[in-house]
Amino acid sequence: MKRFSKFKPEVVELLRDDKKQSAQVLVSFNNDWIGFKNAMEFEKYFEAGHHSRKEWNASESSKGSSIYAWLARANDFESEGPIGDYLRTNRELKTIADLDQEAVKTRNKAVVELASEIDMRNEIYDDLQIKYNQKSMSLSRMLEEKDNLHQAFFEETRKMQRLAREHVKRVLDEQEMLNADLEKRRKKLDSWGKELNKREALTEREKQKLDEEKQKNDLQNSSLQLASLEQKKADESVLRLVEEQKREKEEALKKVLELERQLDAKQKLEMEIEELKGKLQVMKHLGDEDDTAVQEQIKKMNGELEAKMEEMDGVEEMNQTLVVKERQSNDELQEARKELIKGLQDMSSGRTNIGVKRMGEIDTKAFQDACKEKFSSDEADVKAIELCTLWQDKFKNPEWHPLKVVAKDGAPDAHEEVINENDELLNELKAEWGIGVYNAVVTAFKEMNEYNPTLSAKEDKMADLADDFRTITMKSLW
Repeated sequence: MKRFSKFKPEVVELLRDDKKQSAQVLVSFNNDWIGFKNAMEFEKYFEAGHHSRKEWNASESSKGSSIYAWLARANDFESEGPIGDYLRTNRELKTIADLDQEAVKTRNKAVVELASEIDMRNEIYDDLQIKYNQKSMSLSRMLEEKDNLHQAFFEETRKMQRLAREHVKRVLDEQEMLNADLEKRRKKLDSWGKELNKREALTEREKQKLDEEKQKNDLQNSSLQLASLEQKKADESVLRLVEEQKREKEEALKKVLELERQLDAKQKLEMEIEELKGKLQVMKHLGDEDDTAVQEQIKKMNGELEAKMEEMDGVEEMNQTLVVKERQSNDELQEARKELIKGLQDMSSGRTNIGVKRMGEIDTKAFQDACKEKFSSDEADVKAIELCTLWQDKFKNPEWHPLKVVAKDGAPDAHEEVINENDELLNELKAEWGIGVYNAVVTAFKEMNEYNPTLSAKEDKMADLADDFRTITMKSLW
């Protein structure tokens, strides 16, 4: 049978006739036009070798062991014997016209089914496109709302800072007036003390009167000492409130920035997921199910989509956590702000004084004046804060030390630290922003170097200032 394999037979069945002691073989081909072509070539092969039906019928008595073959037709279908019985039981007799008509019907049915499926997939694709466009528009509106909320937040923050500065300025102005009045009263009491000392040589009656006035003077001095102690306690209280508010504000701003970064990452991830879903749906509805490459691509995209969804869940969980933390921090910041304002109001009503200066803190006014020459009013404030923060952070860098050791004038054995005029960073600062900004940075660095820039050193310095009753202007609370 190997030599007949070129005709691509599908089934070979053996029919044995025990009466005639002969065997007949039925060879089946594919049930299409290609199979019909192979069957015709199979028949022609035996006709060319003179072993067709014609030779079979002619050599009825002397067939020998040769193989004869032909294409089964109507006379075989209607014949008696094993072949006819088999054909009538397992096969149908059809003309070529019947086959053509059946093929046309099958083809038309397939075309109709394919057209219907294409229409259905086009409708699904249109629906997916509409949903994708709706999601894109919704995401655009969400981004716009986020920008508006961000802008409103910063405007409200600037407003709160401005109101706080104005209130602190009013308190400081009142403090200066109170300090002047206190100094005036102190001088007056000193004058009374001197006058009382001069009257010690007077009569007994005058001495008694003098003793009474001394007691009154001592009582007033005691009251002044109590007022000084109250002043010190008030100063320490307001410093704690200011530091707490500043710390809470910085933490809140950090959490807001982190929340914005997570929100941007979440929105970007949502866009990637929607785009991936759209591509996946299009490939599912337009791709051929038998196309291995397409199926592999769909499987790969499904994997990417699952990974994106898992990442989305993680970002969503982190985003919710940051939102809760941001709200808690904001509530704490508002409470601290209320306590600060209440404390300042109480001190104002109680006629107390505030005198605080953080040693080593850069004066922002010099940066604001320099930035106003280059930027608009709003941009100048923001730029000044950025530059001031940048240089304040440089103070913490242990590798940057713009000082040099020189001998003191008139004392060769004594040395002191002075600013290095050749420091590259300071020279660049002076060239770009002017001498005012340069002096502000140099002054702050000298203070920090003199008073040891640690928290405990700053607190001790504040206590000394309160004990000495020296009035120091508060440069900035924020």
